[in-house]
Order: sequence, then C-alpha cells, then structure tokens
Amino acid sequence: MILSCGEALIDMLPRTSTAGEACFAPYAGGAVMNTAIALGRLGSSSGFLTGLSSDLMGDVLKETLTAANVNLDYCVRSDRPTTLAFVKLTNGHASYFFYDENTAGRMMTLADMPVLPATISAYFSGGIWLAVEPCGSALEALFLREAGNRVTMIDPNVRPSFVKDRAAYTARIDRMIAAADIVKLSDEDAVWLYGACDPTAILAKGTKVVLITEGAKGATAYTARGSVHVDTPKITVADTVGAGDTFNAGFLAALDRAGLLSKAAVASLSDAALTDALSLGTRAAAITCSRPGANPPWAHEL
Repeated sequence: MILSCGEALIDMLPRTSTAGEACFAPYAGGAVMNTAIALGRLGSSSGFLTGLSSDLMGDVLKETLTAANVNLDYCVRSDRPTTLAFVKLTNGHASYFFYDENTAGRMMTLADMPVLPATISAYFSGGIWLAVEPCGSALEALFLREAGNRVTMIDPNVRPSFVKDRAAYTARIDRMIAAADIVKLSDEDAVWLYGACDPTAILAKGTKVVLITEGAKGATAYTARGSVHVDTPKITVADTVGAGDTFNAGFLAALDRAGLLSKAAVASLSDAALTDALSLGTRAAAITCSRPGANPPWAHEL
C-alpha cells in the first residue's frame, strides 16, 4: 500500500448558478487527498491518513475517498469541523483562501498517529498542514519516524499565504527533504523555498530523486547520475487544480507497477524507469488539467 498523509478539505470552487448568480460549489479536495484519490483511481493500493470529521462535509470526503478505492483505516476521526478552502481562478490558475482554525485535521497531534504496518511500502506527505500547528509538528515527526522503514516522498506544495513563520516552515521542509527518498517541487516552489531552482543542492541533502515540474514545459527527474525530462502532453486547460497532486500519484503508481517501491530500488532507478514514471505522471496530470477541479483520471482513461 502507498499511504498518503496530509490535508483533506472541501474546495469551494467558483461557479454560476442556474439564475446566473456567482456562487461556490463544494468539491472534495486538498493536495494530499488528491494524491491518495489519484493513486486509487490509477489502480495502486492507496491508503490515507488525515483528520476526518464526522460533520456533513466530512461525509463528503469519506464518500469521495471510498469511491476511489482509498483505504481509510488510518484516519484520525473527530467531531471537529472540516477545513474549507475558497478558490479564486485567474486565467485558469488557482489562489486559495482557507478556513482552517480548530479543524479535524489542523488539530491532529503525534499522539493521534497510528503504528504503520510493514505492508505499507511507500509513504507520501506534504501540503498546507506542514505550515500550521499542531498538525505540522505531528506530520513532520511521523515522516521522520517512517523514513527509515519505507520509501518516503514529499511535495511541500507551498501556499505562501498559509505560511506565518517562514524561517520555521523552511527549516521543517529542509528536515523532511533531507530524510526523503523522493522530493517533488514545482519550479515556483523551488524558487520560493531556496531563491533558485537548483536540484543538485537538494540532492546534496541526501535525497535520491528530485522531481521538478514546470507546468506546460514538462517535468524532469534528477539523480546523482544525471537527469531525465518528459514533455507535457498538449491539452486545452480548464484549470490547474490538482495537477501537481495527480503527477505525484502517477509517478508513484508507475514505480509501484514496476515493482520499484523499495528504498534500494529508488536509490538506483534507471533512466527508463524514471521516464516511465514521469510519463505516467505528466499524462495523468494533463487529464486533470483538462477538466474543472481536482478530478484525477482512472487507469482506463490513460
């Protein structure tokens, strides 16, 4: 199983009502939840660890995850509210406004975190909850705890408006990157975190594979041996919500299909394996971009 750990929330996406009024419609989302769903739809054994509310919106999240064949056994259940994220789209690009105080996910602590069995081959984390407390500390501690036991991957998926203490946040990301086998950053995230997009500096921290995505320009995998690049398929973009999250799932799903989700295998991935994984990631992400909202493809759509 590939276990994703991080935020689950409701994206309130801008729509027009039947009366022609501007309104918002609720869609299940959250960067890490999108990755868990995409993994399930792509055919991998997918699990999800998050703070899951018993409220109405929590039911929406559970139904959406279950429909994508995502295992919820590791979720932390509570009656706290579900996080809401109102989305503003400008030329197809999303900006977010969060309502997250005292929510089911935000208030997770390390004491809430379960013991993970050996059947979990890979552990993925990242997203907005790394920037807030107490869940940020809990997610970091769990990631560092599991890094020696299974393949770990992080995508910080930086949302600057969520970061109140930049120094503390970047220090946390650095610690997690140093422990991770696979790191994925958009080119924008790399510049925000480090002032430049320099994969070699990230590899020097101990990471085995660094993935840099550049939207329509494609994605590149960097290792100690060199780099491999794959172009993004040409599509008509509806919006980019969930694109990077789907890419993460496609990359991990390709390694899973090839039997390469072990620490030893990830440390020595061939160019062919990296190309296959980048290809599935970019193709899956392109389909997500071709339709509104975070709606990752099923395996048969590829």
